[in-house]
Amino acid sequence: MNRPFASFACCLLLTLCAPSVRAQAPAAPAQAEPAAQPVQAPTAPPVTAQQQGGAAPAEEEDEDWRDTSEYRFLSLGDASLRLEMVAMAMQVRDYCANRRVPDDFVRDRLARLSVLSGRTENCRSLLDY
Repeated sequence: MNRPFASFACCLLLTLCAPSVRAQAPAAPAQAEPAAQPVQAPTAPPVTAQQQGGAAPAEEEDEDWRDTSEYRFLSLGDASLRLEMVAMAMQVRDYCANRRVPDDFVRDRLARLSVLSGRTENCRSLLDY
């Protein structure tokens, strides 16, 4: 590159970039951070007269506070329990239908299912699932 062109390119570059550098706002001086305050332990709320020893009047509790009969869907726990029962019942039904499975084993599985379902189960009652 020849020398006159290089000097012209540098001058052109400086004149184009210099206004943008000057247009920037000067940086604000760094402000000193306030001194750190010591951490105080949380305080307990004030104790009321009823809490000090006076008996609070017994509030009447709603007996139906946990009534879920209006719920549209079962709870997740109920749904998963029902699915587990269906899976187990289907497995025991398969054991009932297979003559190669020993009767003692089938009776043991029916007894286990009866404990979980809360009703007496036999090979016919498994059709309800």
